[in-house]
Amino acid sequence: MSVYFISDLHLSEQRDDINQALLQFLSKITEQTQALYILGDFLEYWVGDDHPCKWFKPIQDKLKDIAEHICPIYFIHGNRDFLIGEKFADKCGMKILPEPSVVNLYNQNVLLMHGDSLCTQDESYQKLRKWVRKPWMQYLFSLLPLKTRLSIFGAGRKKSKEKQQTVTDMSILDVSLPEVAIQMKMHDVKLLIHGHTHRPAIHHNAIEQNIGVRIVLGDWYDHGSVLEVNKDGYLLFSLQF
Repeated sequence: MSVYFISDLHLSEQRDDINQALLQFLSKITEQTQALYILGDFLEYWVGDDHPCKWFKPIQDKLKDIAEHICPIYFIHGNRDFLIGEKFADKCGMKILPEPSVVNLYNQNVLLMHGDSLCTQDESYQKLRKWVRKPWMQYLFSLLPLKTRLSIFGAGRKKSKEKQQTVTDMSILDVSLPEVAIQMKMHDVKLLIHGHTHRPAIHHNAIEQNIGVRIVLGDWYDHGSVLEVNKDGYLLFSLQF
């Protein structure tokens, strides 16, 4: 029995190669799979559950089939798709988990996050994140016409790209290691799994010397990134498109 983790697929109508790669991966999930976790930025963007996405229907149907007949699917919001709601989740058969969440895998408590909240050196982003995650702010945003919401999101993405091009110290956009240790100690875990940074790796000494492991999932821009966890350990591997 295995548990699989993916994140940062950034699915969109413009990248059908990624959509097809995901469908191929999902088709290989069997009864030997215990669960599938999607740790955010599943979609390139999402402005509300009233957003029509015909191109996503095959993926939605496949996820629903897996959830109903093979294994549960869990989802944690990312910075691109934090507006995914219960309506969208129900259509996909996914259960939305709070961030962060602690789950027990093979008698070990594991901390799951998207990872953007760990990037505490990016102070301007953290201030923005605090506001857009407020339920009342999201409710007001949902009252705007769909066209307006798409325009606002587009402007935000443009500003974000401009910011990335002007940052001289790229470490600011990565996770803060002291914050990683703080969160792992706070939740009393020795293993943390997250995405967001697009820097797949397995980091040891995450809490202190010889204590703690942090596994970072990769994006799906050039190839798929999957983490498999079972009773024997874990394996971070790539899928070729």
